[in-house]
Amino acid sequence: MEKIKQFFQSEKGKDIMIVMIVILVGLGSFELGRLSKEANREGIKIEYPNQNQAETANVISATESPNILQNNKISNSTGKTFFASNRGSKYYSISCSAGKTIKQENRVYFTTGEEAEVAGYTLSSSCN
Repeated sequence: MEKIKQFFQSEKGKDIMIVMIVILVGLGSFELGRLSKEANREGIKIEYPNQNQAETANVISATESPNILQNNKISNSTGKTFFASNRGSKYYSISCSAGKTIKQENRVYFTTGEEAEVAGYTLSSSCN
């Protein structure tokens, strides 16, 4: 034990210890990043006590199939006037420039503002 103490108290031992710490912190950070990407996130589902099945159909989680998102894009041409991000909490009118940065594949469309609010979204302050 004394030899180990003396080694780490020397200049060479301190340098080796610093290099080992840097390598371990780097490996730990890399692995934590990989773990965060591997997690199977199902998104957020908002449920209200008095909500019926027709209202819950408007809530789309991030893991649902791309066909549902594709159907939502198609439904935009059939009178949908509001949209929201499936990852956010705000909804926007089609004419509002604040929602232009939301990717098409992440958009959820609604016919009315009330429909979006029932699904758990609030109107963006940029679109008032």
